[in-house]
Amino acid sequence: MLYIVPSPIGNLGDFTFRAVEVLRTVDLILAEDTRTSAILLRHYQIHKPLTPYHQHNEHAVYRQLAEQLQSGKTMALLTDAGTPGISDPAFLLVRECISRDIRVECLPGPTAFVPALVNSGLPLHRFCFEGFLPLKKGRQTLLSRLREEERTLVFYESPQRLVRTLADLVNSFGGSRRCSVSRELTKVFEENIRGTLQEVQDHFSGRTVKGEIVIVVAGKDA
Repeated sequence: MLYIVPSPIGNLGDFTFRAVEVLRTVDLILAEDTRTSAILLRHYQIHKPLTPYHQHNEHAVYRQLAEQLQSGKTMALLTDAGTPGISDPAFLLVRECISRDIRVECLPGPTAFVPALVNSGLPLHRFCFEGFLPLKKGRQTLLSRLREEERTLVFYESPQRLVRTLADLVNSFGGSRRCSVSRELTKVFEENIRGTLQEVQDHFSGRTVKGEIVIVVAGKDA
């Protein structure tokens, strides 16, 4: 049995009772960063073995982990923040488990793009989640294609690359397209900046930006 367990994106109080119960019952917890997960587990007095499972080792270990699951072990997969598989490792192990008829259960819980999308003030009935844009190869091609997308667009970005990405969005979509940038969601210094792409780019230009970033952009002719 493999449990996919969403972890808080900031406020530790957002962890569910069921998530705590599951983590207390499994044989092993797979963690994107064992140091980060250890903080969460200590907070909820959960004492279980931890092993790393992240983008740099998942190709090497997912089959071995599936074999252990098939032999009867129960495991939970945690990432540093949010739901595993959403711009974080999970897919390879889940697919392998399904191919071996190992039961997989994903708990509901925190995902950063949902609160960012809801409080953006942009249309919610149809949206397109793109995650992180490519750093180089294929970046401009993708932006050119998304220029014609009529659904609300959702991106993740690092604080170091935020201004550059906003500039690329202005160049591709035009500065008048409506957008919202959310950072530090659920934390003390949560910030949601709304306006046109140009206005939001101007707001963040020349500033030191911290925290995880979600960018929400109106679709074409929204």
